[in-house]
Amino acid sequence: MKQNLTIRTKWSMSLILVVAAAACLNMTPRAYGASQEGPCSTNADNRALDFWLGDWSISGPGSAPTAKSSVTATLDKCIIVENWDGGRGHIGENWFGYSADDKSWHGMFADNMGRVHIFVDGKVEPGSAEFSGPSHGSNGETILNRVRIVRVNSDKVAQIWEKSTDNGATWVEAFRGEYLRKKS
Repeated sequence: MKQNLTIRTKWSMSLILVVAAAACLNMTPRAYGASQEGPCSTNADNRALDFWLGDWSISGPGSAPTAKSSVTATLDKCIIVENWDGGRGHIGENWFGYSADDKSWHGMFADNMGRVHIFVDGKVEPGSAEFSGPSHGSNGETILNRVRIVRVNSDKVAQIWEKSTDNGATWVEAFRGEYLRKKS
């Protein structure tokens, strides 16, 4: 019994010393799952796509009635991620982030059909965003992709994806989706 008390006392003293040292070094332990607010959470440029955050039903030409999207902020609110489901087995993700280094937005699209598109140029203003970047078609031709996300109102967003095979002189609409916010 006395030996158990001595072992517990040693462990208690060790724990107290670790906590005291951490407090002195301003390294107080955080609760599991708690996060500190990083620089992206308070930077207006990083927050410019927040109008798109939420759960959405998607409708548009040729879309399935079960098409949906969930848009979240991750990595301490530095990256906006859209997880979408076209309702017919076609799923994918869009990632968008503001780079403090070059003061520009960048993005990536990937789907379960093996397509990946990189958006090297992005501009986000209050209530609208536009991303563009090159890719290649199935025959090796160069294609310029442009995606626009536009806030219609607090519960409605439009997403338009266009493609150009003549370096942006003309555009063909590849997708137009109307995002309606799901009610809780």
